[in-house]
This record gives sequence, structure tokens and C-alpha cells, in this order.
Amino acid sequence: MHVGLASGFAHQRGRDYDDARFLRDEVDNLVYAEELGFDSVWITEHHFSDYSMSNDPVALLTYIAGRTKHVKLGTQCIIAPWHHPVRLAEGIVNLDILSGGRAILGFGGGLAQHEFSGLGIDMNESRQRYNDLLETLIPALETGIIEGRGIFSNIPKSELRPGPIKSFEGRKFCGSLSGSSMYMAARMGCGNMVLMLPQRGKDVAPDKYTAVWQEVHGAGSTPPPPMLGGNYYVDESADYAQEQGEKYLAHTMRAAIKNYHLDTPGKFPQIKGYEHYENMVLAPEAIEPYVAEFAKGAVTGTPQMILDRMWELKEQFKPQGFFPHVYYGGMPQDEARKNMDLFAKKVLPELKSWEAEASIDDRFLEAAE
Repeated sequence: MHVGLASGFAHQRGRDYDDARFLRDEVDNLVYAEELGFDSVWITEHHFSDYSMSNDPVALLTYIAGRTKHVKLGTQCIIAPWHHPVRLAEGIVNLDILSGGRAILGFGGGLAQHEFSGLGIDMNESRQRYNDLLETLIPALETGIIEGRGIFSNIPKSELRPGPIKSFEGRKFCGSLSGSSMYMAARMGCGNMVLMLPQRGKDVAPDKYTAVWQEVHGAGSTPPPPMLGGNYYVDESADYAQEQGEKYLAHTMRAAIKNYHLDTPGKFPQIKGYEHYENMVLAPEAIEPYVAEFAKGAVTGTPQMILDRMWELKEQFKPQGFFPHVYYGGMPQDEARKNMDLFAKKVLPELKSWEAEASIDDRFLEAAE
């Protein structure tokens, strides 16, 4: 079983904790993950707030590549509508070359209105930009030839130099799949990144992606097994783990509500393709109850309790790997390292010994042959 470590660069430590210090902490943690035995590290993309201070995952991963030897390097996620396909393709190729072929690609669609406006991008074009970016970029990463489609149709057929060194087949994913994004992800052969886990005891949502995949690729075909994310807190005391895990995940959700303007009614109906998000907007009195309920989604407990829950998730989702967040929500650096260390010592060895029906690591071996 492939096991990575994800970070949302969630800087909810307050203004007194310097941004530069926080960024160095985050990068050092991901470099340290290789020493602990994690198979990959994953970085998200956000702009203009402390919700997530990772504004260039490809560049950060390229730096981490230079400080590591083996750990694979994943984007969770590159927000497709915010990028020009040529510049993004060049950055990805550079990352893959300089890391010796360790890149894993994950793409998402974006939701925060202030991020779109701050980047000078019309959010009404988001869905089309998402589709056009993937349809332009992914074939180029296979062939080394890029040519614009849709919004980017002004890009003439051009050769990427340097060109890609090997196929990205089997190491490309899309996160938070919904609506039309599922169809483009399926067309491009992407696996699903399950970023939010169901609470224990609650029904797992039906697997819509497999149905969409079969519409695109034919009855009986199946998408690549998913990668599973989620938030984890491990401690020898189950009560302490639950208290801390839920506290920090609550911090994350409060920051998310603010970042995505889910506390401000009337914004989403004006944005093409995002109208349904108005149903998620919370009245002031509903925010804290929602946060408390969401925080229960943290996977917490002793090492054995964590393993028991991850086994349940393995049986439910049949993943090819996990990429847990083990620090989040402004968790202090010493506590983040403590959680990393205990997870690596008491959970990681058994977790990696589990069999997966398919593995992203097999695709890396195939691509290297």
C-alpha cells in the first residue's frame, strides 16, 4: 500500500507566527517525511489567505526534489482554471526531470472568489477553463507537443523543450470530482482523489465516478483506484487524540468557511456553474454547529484505532494508497512533528504492508522500463 503525507500549508497560527518561518516549517516537514518512510508528499494550491499558504505547488515540490532522493512528489491539487497550459506544462516537465520522474499530478477546479479575482481570472469561465486546460495539458505531457484548445486556442502547435521524460499514465488524478469535471477527468484517464472522508458509521456516498468512467470508456471498464486523504491525529490516549484532532479540524473548517465565502449569502447565484453552492452558505448561528459536526470527521485515536479505521476505509474504497494530513488547522510545529513521528513509528509500517489491488508504485516501475 502506497502511503504519502499531505499538507495544506494551513497557517492558522496567527499573525505573530511569521509567514516565512511557517513556510520553512512546512517544507522541512515534507523533507522529513522521506526520512520517516512516507512514499510521497502532497501540496495543495491556494492564494491570498492563511487558509492555505501554498501558492505554487510545482515550484515548492521542485525545491523539495532537490532536498530528497526517493519520495514521490504530488500536487493536491493544482487548480486548473488558474493556469496557462504552456507555463504549467513546462513547470511540470522541469519537476519530473529534476526529480528523476517522481512527479504525481492532481488537479482541482477552485471555489474561492477572491482567489479568482486576485489572479485576474473570470470565475464564470472556471468550468470551461478547467476542461480546456486538462484537454490541452495532459496530451502534451505524453507527446511533448502542445496545441491550444478552447479558451487557449491561440496556442499554435509547439514542442516542449525540454520534453517529458516518461508517461504520466497512472500518476494523474483529479480531486473533489463533481458534475462536468467528472467527465473531463474520465476522458483524460485520471484517478479520483478522495479528499474528505466519511464519518465512521455513516454511509459512504455512491461511487458516481465509476459510472461516469463507464459512460466514457465503456461498460465493464473501471477507473484507477482512488487515493484517500483525510485528517488524522494519533496519540497513545484516545481521548486526547479525539480532543486535539477535532479541535484542529474545526480550525480548518472555520478558515475554509471564510476562505470560500460560505458565510456570505448572495455571491454564488451570480457565478456560472457555481449556483448550487448557495445551498451551502451558512447563517451566522449555523456556523459553529456545522464546524463541530465537521470536526467529527477527523480520524483520531491510538495507533491501533487509527489502523482499524484505515482498514475499514481500505475495504470501503479499495484505494491504491493513502495520503493523510497528520497536521492541520494551525497545529504548532512541535505538535505536528510529534504526530508525524508517532504515525510513522506505530501506524506506517503495518499500513504499508497491506495489499492494494493496484498500486501507483507499479505505474512508476512500468514507466521507468
